[in-house]
Amino acid sequence: MRIIFIIDQVYLHGGIERVLSIKANYLAKGMDNDIYIITTEQKNNIPCYDFDENIIFDDIEINYDRSKSYFHPVNLIKLPKHISKIRSKIKKIQPEVIVVCSHSTDTYFMPFIAKGIPKVKEFHFSKFIEKQPRLNSNMFKKYFFKFTDYVEKKYDKLIVLNDNEANYYKTNNVVVIPNPLTFYPDIVSELSNKTVISAGRIAAVKGYDLLVDIWEMAEKENKDWKLHIYGTGDADYEKMLQDKINEKGLKDSLILKGATNNIMDKMLTSSIYVMSSHNECFPLVLLEAQACGLPIISFDCPHGPKSIISKENGCLVELYNKEEFAKTLDEYMQNFEKRKIKGVNARINASNYTVEKVMKIWQDMFNSLIFKEA
Repeated sequence: MRIIFIIDQVYLHGGIERVLSIKANYLAKGMDNDIYIITTEQKNNIPCYDFDENIIFDDIEINYDRSKSYFHPVNLIKLPKHISKIRSKIKKIQPEVIVVCSHSTDTYFMPFIAKGIPKVKEFHFSKFIEKQPRLNSNMFKKYFFKFTDYVEKKYDKLIVLNDNEANYYKTNNVVVIPNPLTFYPDIVSELSNKTVISAGRIAAVKGYDLLVDIWEMAEKENKDWKLHIYGTGDADYEKMLQDKINEKGLKDSLILKGATNNIMDKMLTSSIYVMSSHNECFPLVLLEAQACGLPIISFDCPHGPKSIISKENGCLVELYNKEEFAKTLDEYMQNFEKRKIKGVNARINASNYTVEKVMKIWQDMFNSLIFKEA
């Protein structure tokens, strides 16, 4: 099976890039699979995750200006070159399936080129963010949403990460496939280190500013505990976070740790995982935390955490109820037995998302598309 995965780049740490490495590596180990990854702006950087040596990379060097919208004139002028180069690569490779991973300009033109080849679009963000704009936007934006709905119908399959997300789509080509676990270690956290952990892109949508407020309340009775946040991202937002941490006198207990290539080890030496996002789709990091035996406390934001967290393995807190979040975090920090019970159940839940189980769904879908086209 020849499969092309299309993504903007694979040199920056992120959930899409990490999941792609897992899927591509699994498929590349199949003797009859040829896996290609086409990027638009790799810029001669090496991938930030490990990829199987049999995977073929090809960067077409479009290099959009990512400080501007893809629909800004400075980027739109590059679109003909982009389409031409992608079409040429597809013609040369002759894939049996094309998968568009990231939400870049490829999304909007891919269904209309290389006809006869099944095309799949992955969605790694929550469509919840479009709910209000679809109701209250100006006429141009409303026509744009109509256009995106039309484009989505033209894909053979749309991949979403949980059942709630499927309700946002107006097509009958939606398939729910969760993200696979990146690891399932042989050992679990002892839950004895007085460390709380969170990880992800440093961006406003992750709600880390809310987490600072929560930590200010929770650490009052837990001065010997630390909160470590791993990740990089928006420099302005990160500065605002650090300033807020300093102003509240929390710099010794709440630490922005930057990026890490080994989040598993960081989780195994922590005792609680926390998530404060405004919205999520299917946060893989929660499954990773569960695989390490960590109990999780998260806002019940749309829509991802509720697909992973239950009262048996953690706690979902009413969105934006910082006081309740802090109270729950205090309870977990004070009660080792509660952490232990929740952590055991968390590990059991994570076992449902092993690479083998999730990739079987992908392979069955690929086979159904190829058989249909045959």
